[in-house]
Amino acid sequence: MLRPIALATAVAGTLDIAWAAILSLVYGRDPTNMLRFVASGPFPNATEWGAAGAGLGLVVHFALMAIMATAFVIAAKQWPALVDRPWLAGVGYGLVTYVVMNWIVVPLRFAAPLPPKPSAIATQLFAHVVLVGIPIALITARMLRAQIFTERVTA
Repeated sequence: MLRPIALATAVAGTLDIAWAAILSLVYGRDPTNMLRFVASGPFPNATEWGAAGAGLGLVVHFALMAIMATAFVIAAKQWPALVDRPWLAGVGYGLVTYVVMNWIVVPLRFAAPLPPKPSAIATQLFAHVVLVGIPIALITARMLRAQIFTERVTA
């Protein structure tokens, strides 16, 4: 189970943080400030920690992504239909991660107003569905199918 989690975390985490950095630049913001904001979730003073805060933000981001990947891999082991239809499962999982992060976690932690702005909804839905949910599902499906095949051959 560790290989699909690690690979899904690395791929989805990289795609998602690259998208966040691009959006920061498009909106005229410093990507390191975005990373410090991410770190400020569990470490409120991280916004004042300079490069260390930005580095910690990257660690926090990938830790959250590892949790998301782990949850999907565990679910896929329990419900093989997720592996049979990874594109559909990925879209669904992306929607779930979007709702959890943007309608529950962020508003509770940062007192963010609901509903989010339409532009935030669009960019976050894209990120969670296309850059997080689908890659996690495709990687999990490919690796679990290979694992199941290997287990059958060696049995």
